[in-house]
Amino acid sequence: MKLLSDKNFLDAIHSYERQLAKLLAVLLAIVVGVASIELVIQSGWKIVQLQTDWFDGSMIKLLDRLLLIFIALEVLQNVTAYLKDQAIQIELVLLTALTAVARKVIVLPPGTESKPALMAGFGIIVVGLGAAYWLVRLARRTPELDDQLG
Repeated sequence: MKLLSDKNFLDAIHSYERQLAKLLAVLLAIVVGVASIELVIQSGWKIVQLQTDWFDGSMIKLLDRLLLIFIALEVLQNVTAYLKDQAIQIELVLLTALTAVARKVIVLPPGTESKPALMAGFGIIVVGLGAAYWLVRLARRTPELDDQLG
């Protein structure tokens, strides 16, 4: 019955969570590395060809892939911060979400501006995430900082 005691059980679960987070971090690091190499090779090939018209949508595809890699890097930062501090850092999560929404807005296909509900939805999401980030930052301010600011 010692194996199922609360402390032993919670220790085992905590150890499992950490090992799983490490495995996922390694997997994500490999995927980000391979994706970065692939992006550099494909972009380099297009530059060498000199026939690529960057304004035919190729630039948007490049930005989409680049921002997707940045989002994956931010997720990797979230995982490593969790492993380091053993707590989820909500600021990082909110910044990752803002980057993901910004990516969606940047790579919207032509004609999307004619869908006002979609555009309003993106606006609401951005304002909501921005407000949440601001509130988290405001809540983390220390009294010393409040005295310095005024």
